[in-house]
Amino acid sequence: MNNNNSGPWGNNDNNQSPWGRRPNNQTPPDVDEIIKNSKDKFKKFMPSNFGGGKGFSIVFLILIGLWLATGIYRVNPQEQGVVLRFGEWVRTTDPGLHYHLPSPIEKVITPDVTRENKIEIGYRAFGGGNSNRRDVPDESKMITGDENNIDIDFVVFWKISDAGKYLFNLQDPPETVKVAAQSIMRDIIGQTKIQTALTEGRQNIQLKAKSLLQDLLNLYEAGVEVRDVQLLSVDPPQEVIDAFNDVQRARQDRDTLINEAQAFSNDIVPRARGEAAQMINQAQAYESEVVNRAKGDTDRFLSIYDSYKVDPDVTRSRIYLETMEKVLSNVNKVIMDKSSSSSGIVPYLPIDKLQGKGSK
Repeated sequence: MNNNNSGPWGNNDNNQSPWGRRPNNQTPPDVDEIIKNSKDKFKKFMPSNFGGGKGFSIVFLILIGLWLATGIYRVNPQEQGVVLRFGEWVRTTDPGLHYHLPSPIEKVITPDVTRENKIEIGYRAFGGGNSNRRDVPDESKMITGDENNIDIDFVVFWKISDAGKYLFNLQDPPETVKVAAQSIMRDIIGQTKIQTALTEGRQNIQLKAKSLLQDLLNLYEAGVEVRDVQLLSVDPPQEVIDAFNDVQRARQDRDTLINEAQAFSNDIVPRARGEAAQMINQAQAYESEVVNRAKGDTDRFLSIYDSYKVDPDVTRSRIYLETMEKVLSNVNKVIMDKSSSSSGIVPYLPIDKLQGKGSK
């Protein structure tokens, strides 16, 4: 222990300050006097003909001009300029030349806003690419809407959209994006059945997760744009994956049988309908034919009946002759003359048969 009244900077008795000796009755140095002494010292380094006080003013103005010129800055095309005034964000500038008040009043941060960032959730890749992955169960294990366990690995691609909001509205933007993405995905999976998540629902889950994540980050004013959400793997837990695969194969067999039955139905039903329609058309045609024939016979009978009422004998004779004409037109006929002296048989020559043989 130091017992000689010395402080951390050396001896420090009652008449000494940490920066040098000063009597108790001496007042602090005057600021104007310090500035005057500094000017005198500065003049010693300047040429004798520099111009006295006027030359000092010129040099001072030059130094002020150079100091002000340090406020010119450029923002590259892939960047945004974030201007801070005494550490507080005051504005964001686009690519190009700009000006800010010189340091220490203002300073500029120019983060890259075009670089696409990636956050891995449910796994960690190693060795390059996504083929070599180490599972992170705390992130990947989720529960579906039908209360089944499921293991999901997905990745979120994002970039900075507003550098000022990104730097000052969130304490740890990448971690915020990760936690928000996990929360959104768990909420979506909690409303989705396991069969849908494993098969046809993956695309819809990705689109919904991207939209909801962007809305949540906009609510936080995070200054982040979500580029894409990709599901890398959606699997049941390893403990039940064999049983689940058996169920999947059984469902595939069932779907195959249903599709085959549907194909057979699509083939046989139109054919049966076509045959039924054909039979109906034939029956309708036959019906029309019979009805029309009956109507024609009825009209003919009524016409004959009217003629019969006018002259019965003539009508009977005409009907007899017409009937005989129909009957005899299809049979072989032999004409006999009773007045002949012979036995009543008249020789005849079958012209029709002879003509038939001659044609052969």
